[in-house]
Amino acid sequence: MKLFLKGERCYTDNCSFDRRQYAPGQHGQGRSKFSAYGEQLREKQKVKRTYGVLEKQFRNSFQKAQRQKGVTGENLIILMEQRLDNMVYRLGFASSRNEARQLVLHGHFQVNEKKVNIPSYSVKAGDTIQLREKSRKIEKIKDTMETAKQRGIPQWLELDTEKFQGKVIALPKRDEITIPMREQLIVELYSR
Repeated sequence: MKLFLKGERCYTDNCSFDRRQYAPGQHGQGRSKFSAYGEQLREKQKVKRTYGVLEKQFRNSFQKAQRQKGVTGENLIILMEQRLDNMVYRLGFASSRNEARQLVLHGHFQVNEKKVNIPSYSVKAGDTIQLREKSRKIEKIKDTMETAKQRGIPQWLELDTEKFQGKVIALPKRDEITIPMREQLIVELYSR
């Protein structure tokens, strides 16, 4: 499945997934069947790689989602969407989540006018995310913001390009998240 991990390259004809939709190697086209456990594991790995999270962080997020009221799978996806690096990517300051993670780690962003350099920082509704004054001269960020307008910004976010800041209007609901994932399989996997 195409996870859009390579930034703008995934939106062009140079995407490796479009060129070859099977696994590499001599027997790559022969593999197709997975057990129930294999499907659950692949779904978990897909979500982990999409959001750029390691196993321990993902398991902690799952346990936090289990403790919250509501459907565990939906809570997990919403917790992943609340991460600062994901919000920076969604607002269009970065072309991929990996790039957004690095920008946050290098201290280019402020949340509610306070410097935050933790990619897993959980953003809440009403928070403002803005690019620091020193970082506004970076050409890569300016170019990415131009292409982000074409990609579109989700309804739960608001972007002001002149001030280089975005606002979280509300937390996303599961039906507003367009990434194709079956979170129920992840819940089944951790319930074993």
